[in-house]
Amino acid sequence: MTYAAQIADWAAGLRFTDIPEVVITDEKLRVLDILGVALAASTLPASAPVRTAALRLGTGEESRMWGYGDRTTAATAAMVNGSLAHALDYDDTHNESVVHISGPVVTTGLTLGEALRAGGKTVLTAIVAGAELGCRIGRVVPGEFHKRGFHATGVMGAFAASVVAGKLLGLNAHQLRNALGIAGSQASGLLEGFRDGSAVKQLHPGWAAHAGIIAAYLAQDGFTGPATVFEGRDGLYNSHVGSGDHPAGRMTEGLGREWTCLHTSFKPYPCGHVVHGFLDALMALYREAGLRAGQVEKITCPTAEWMIPIMCEPRALKLKPETDYHAKFSFYFTMAAALIDGRLGVEAFTEANIRNPELLALAEKIHCIPDPDAPGTGHFKGWVQVDTTDGRRLERVVDDNWGSLANPMTPDQVQTKFRDNVGLALEKARIPNIIEGALHLDTSHDVSALIGLCIA
Repeated sequence: MTYAAQIADWAAGLRFTDIPEVVITDEKLRVLDILGVALAASTLPASAPVRTAALRLGTGEESRMWGYGDRTTAATAAMVNGSLAHALDYDDTHNESVVHISGPVVTTGLTLGEALRAGGKTVLTAIVAGAELGCRIGRVVPGEFHKRGFHATGVMGAFAASVVAGKLLGLNAHQLRNALGIAGSQASGLLEGFRDGSAVKQLHPGWAAHAGIIAAYLAQDGFTGPATVFEGRDGLYNSHVGSGDHPAGRMTEGLGREWTCLHTSFKPYPCGHVVHGFLDALMALYREAGLRAGQVEKITCPTAEWMIPIMCEPRALKLKPETDYHAKFSFYFTMAAALIDGRLGVEAFTEANIRNPELLALAEKIHCIPDPDAPGTGHFKGWVQVDTTDGRRLERVVDDNWGSLANPMTPDQVQTKFRDNVGLALEKARIPNIIEGALHLDTSHDVSALIGLCIA
């Protein structure tokens, strides 16, 4: 059997009762988290073009755009909702594959689930299947998509979303295999937006969700895609990463026994995830050593070489970000903003802040150097060395970023993040009901009730 056939066979057969309780509990928190970051993003002016463009694509009544409430087709609404989920860059990341997996799978699950009036257990089963397989497809070549300029979320997200949509539509294993093959021709997303801070990257999970639904619809009606979409001569790995002996067996190794999706990190900071370990280390020095911005002579950060092109280079552009989204992928800006404010929240990325002379001067004092002994993509390590103006040397190492499986955010901390985000979009009286709905999603007979709570 080809790899697409193997994973389609597993996904088609997966039942809610097959999934360990720890995975279900984790996924319900991720549903809550994605709803929160998407609702917060619905208040951003930068999100408006996605909504207005979606409305021009055509009409429909089956699904709603979160926050806005506009009704349209499931695929179009999923494009909007997935884009909202990533607009603040506050959505989770599967460390090893460096994929923002919950953005495309949760938005596909809830948006198509609303159209189908699906129950919570059905939707959660589909989301888990998509998340698990999306992470596994990405971990075959960890970090390699980024090295070649592809946004792994856009690429892997399309495959993952096709599984979610296929499960919800009741596709059999053969149809699911075709959906994966079709998704492969839509799996896309370039990282060039890192260079100038343009908005396109936030569209990638939304486009992946849209692509996944389209692929599943086509497969349901008999359209076909290549069975060798992953390992074939012109399949995913050879076309996107380069010809070679890629360990595609990692897709199916331990499938159904080991749950790779649990190694997905929640985000405590709304910025590029690879800087989070460094932010953790810097905030520890802020709290425990009393470090303040005015005391800094120089900050040196030994950094994994694979992280440097994402957050640190070109240095001249990263030191003076052009937009708020550009600032989220500046190692120097995010670290400086965190040290000045003693935290890094949504409010850090304002027009005033990205032009703040004090913040930009502090950013100039921060330097990344290669760390040849840094771990691979499975661990977002942070290492901060601070030389102070009074001659001291302060240092802190964080081996695993806060929010990861090894250094987790607690459920209460995830809920606090949700409250802060949703408070930007909805009246606070609704917040407890949304939390209750998400954390008890498996008892819901129709997920559209939860979506109804998320309309401004």
